[in-house]
Amino acid sequence: MAPLKIKKYPDAVLRKRCASLEGGCAGKEVLFSDMAETMHATGGIGLAAPQIGISDRIAIVDSDEGLLKMINPEILARKGSSALEEGCLSVPEASVTVRRAEEVSVSYVDEKGSHIKKTFRGLTARVVQHEIDHLNGKLIIDYLPWYKRLFRRG
Repeated sequence: MAPLKIKKYPDAVLRKRCASLEGGCAGKEVLFSDMAETMHATGGIGLAAPQIGISDRIAIVDSDEGLLKMINPEILARKGSSALEEGCLSVPEASVTVRRAEEVSVSYVDEKGSHIKKTFRGLTARVVQHEIDHLNGKLIIDYLPWYKRLFRRG
Protein backbone atom coordinates (compact mmCIF):
# COMPACT_ATOMS: atom_id res chain seq x y z
CA MET A 1 0.00 0.00 0.00
CA ALA A 2 1.21 3.49 -0.83
CA PRO A 3 1.36 6.07 1.96
CA LEU A 4 -1.86 8.01 2.48
CA LYS A 5 -2.14 11.68 1.55
CA ILE A 6 -1.46 14.07 4.43
CA LYS A 7 -4.03 16.86 4.78
CA LYS A 8 -2.44 20.30 4.88
CA TYR A 9 -3.52 23.49 6.59
CA PRO A 10 -6.02 25.12 5.93
CA ASP A 11 -7.99 21.91 5.20
CA ALA A 12 -11.16 22.07 7.34
CA VAL A 13 -10.79 18.50 8.69
CA LEU A 14 -7.76 19.67 10.69
CA ARG A 15 -9.94 22.10 12.67
CA LYS A 16 -12.68 19.65 13.70
CA ARG A 17 -12.81 18.11 17.15
CA CYS A 18 -12.78 14.37 16.51
CA ALA A 19 -15.53 12.07 17.70
CA SER A 20 -14.80 9.37 20.26
CA LEU A 21 -14.97 5.83 18.98
CA GLU A 22 -17.56 3.74 20.76
CA GLY A 23 -16.67 0.44 19.05
CA GLY A 24 -13.08 0.46 20.28
CA CYS A 25 -10.43 -1.09 18.08
CA ALA A 26 -12.59 -3.41 15.98
CA GLY A 27 -11.60 -3.12 12.32
CA LYS A 28 -8.85 -0.56 12.96
CA GLU A 29 -5.85 -2.83 12.25
CA VAL A 30 -5.58 -1.75 8.60
CA LEU A 31 -5.97 1.92 9.53
CA PHE A 32 -3.19 1.67 12.14
CA SER A 33 -0.95 -0.05 9.59
CA ASP A 34 -1.67 2.55 6.91
CA MET A 35 -1.08 5.39 9.37
CA ALA A 36 2.25 3.89 10.48
CA GLU A 37 3.38 3.46 6.88
CA THR A 38 2.38 7.04 6.08
CA MET A 39 4.08 8.45 9.18
CA HIS A 40 7.35 6.62 8.49
CA ALA A 41 7.31 7.46 4.75
CA THR A 42 6.96 11.18 5.52
CA GLY A 43 9.55 11.25 8.31
CA GLY A 44 7.06 11.89 11.11
CA ILE A 45 7.15 10.58 14.67
CA GLY A 46 3.41 10.90 15.26
CA LEU A 47 0.23 11.01 13.21
CA ALA A 48 -3.41 11.69 14.07
CA ALA A 49 -6.39 10.48 12.04
CA PRO A 50 -7.52 13.99 10.97
CA GLN A 51 -4.17 14.41 9.22
CA ILE A 52 -5.32 11.74 6.76
CA GLY A 53 -8.90 13.05 6.59
CA ILE A 54 -10.55 10.86 9.24
CA SER A 55 -12.36 12.61 12.10
CA ASP A 56 -11.94 9.83 14.68
CA ARG A 57 -9.95 10.00 17.93
CA ILE A 58 -7.10 7.81 16.72
CA ALA A 59 -3.38 8.60 16.87
CA ILE A 60 -0.07 6.82 16.63
CA VAL A 61 3.27 7.80 18.14
CA ASP A 62 6.67 6.31 17.33
CA SER A 63 8.35 6.28 20.73
CA ASP A 64 11.27 4.66 22.52
CA GLU A 65 8.68 2.07 23.64
CA GLY A 66 7.80 1.18 20.05
CA LEU A 67 4.75 2.20 18.07
CA LEU A 68 1.95 3.44 20.34
CA LYS A 69 -1.51 2.96 18.82
CA MET A 70 -4.08 5.02 20.67
CA ILE A 71 -7.86 5.21 20.41
CA ASN A 72 -9.69 7.94 22.36
CA PRO A 73 -6.56 9.26 24.11
CA GLU A 74 -7.19 11.78 26.87
CA ILE A 75 -4.71 13.59 29.10
CA LEU A 76 -5.44 12.93 32.77
CA ALA A 77 -2.59 14.92 34.39
CA ARG A 78 0.31 17.16 33.41
CA LYS A 79 3.59 17.82 35.20
CA GLY A 80 6.43 20.22 34.51
CA SER A 81 6.85 22.48 31.51
CA SER A 82 9.34 23.05 28.73
CA ALA A 83 9.42 24.88 25.41
CA LEU A 84 10.71 23.27 22.23
CA GLU A 85 10.47 24.00 18.54
CA GLU A 86 7.98 21.72 16.79
CA GLY A 87 7.13 20.97 13.20
CA CYS A 88 4.04 19.31 11.77
CA LEU A 89 3.36 17.21 8.67
CA SER A 90 0.12 19.16 8.14
CA VAL A 91 1.79 22.57 8.41
CA PRO A 92 5.09 21.84 6.65
CA GLU A 93 6.21 25.45 6.26
CA ALA A 94 5.90 26.23 9.99
CA SER A 95 8.23 25.70 12.89
CA VAL A 96 6.81 26.95 16.18
CA THR A 97 8.14 27.04 19.72
CA VAL A 98 5.52 25.30 21.85
CA ARG A 99 5.38 25.10 25.65
CA ARG A 100 4.12 21.69 26.78
CA ALA A 101 4.12 19.54 29.88
CA GLU A 102 7.29 17.47 30.35
CA GLU A 103 5.23 14.58 31.70
CA VAL A 104 1.65 13.52 30.94
CA SER A 105 -0.58 10.76 32.23
CA VAL A 106 -2.86 9.54 29.47
CA SER A 107 -5.74 7.10 29.21
CA TYR A 108 -6.47 5.38 25.90
CA VAL A 109 -7.59 2.15 24.32
CA ASP A 110 -4.81 0.23 22.57
CA GLU A 111 -5.02 -1.81 19.35
CA LYS A 112 -6.03 -4.91 21.32
CA GLY A 113 -8.97 -3.16 22.97
CA SER A 114 -7.27 -2.87 26.37
CA HIS A 115 -7.88 0.25 28.46
CA ILE A 116 -4.48 1.74 29.29
CA LYS A 117 -3.40 4.45 31.74
CA LYS A 118 0.21 5.38 31.21
CA THR A 119 2.63 8.19 32.02
CA PHE A 120 4.91 9.51 29.28
CA ARG A 121 7.95 11.74 29.66
CA GLY A 122 10.25 13.75 27.43
CA LEU A 123 9.85 13.58 23.66
CA THR A 124 7.14 10.90 23.84
CA ALA A 125 5.06 13.12 26.15
CA ARG A 126 5.50 16.03 23.72
CA VAL A 127 4.45 14.00 20.68
CA VAL A 128 1.44 12.52 22.49
CA GLN A 129 0.30 16.06 23.39
CA HIS A 130 0.86 17.22 19.80
CA GLU A 131 -1.28 14.38 18.42
CA ILE A 132 -4.04 14.93 20.99
CA ASP A 133 -4.05 18.59 19.94
CA HIS A 134 -4.81 17.37 16.39
CA LEU A 135 -7.73 15.32 17.73
CA ASN A 136 -9.07 18.51 19.31
CA GLY A 137 -8.69 20.59 16.14
CA LYS A 138 -5.61 22.47 17.36
CA LEU A 139 -2.45 23.06 15.29
CA ILE A 140 1.04 24.26 16.21
CA ILE A 141 0.31 27.62 14.57
CA ASP A 142 -2.29 28.20 17.30
CA TYR A 143 0.65 28.56 19.69
CA LEU A 144 2.00 31.55 17.78
CA PRO A 145 1.52 34.95 19.43
CA TRP A 146 -1.66 36.68 18.22
CA TYR A 147 0.27 39.27 16.19
CA LYS A 148 2.06 36.53 14.20
CA ARG A 149 -1.21 34.69 13.57
CA LEU A 150 -2.65 37.85 11.98
CA PHE A 151 -0.19 37.56 9.12
CA ARG A 152 -0.54 33.81 8.48
CA ARG A 153 -2.02 32.89 5.16
CA GLY A 154 -5.00 30.54 4.84
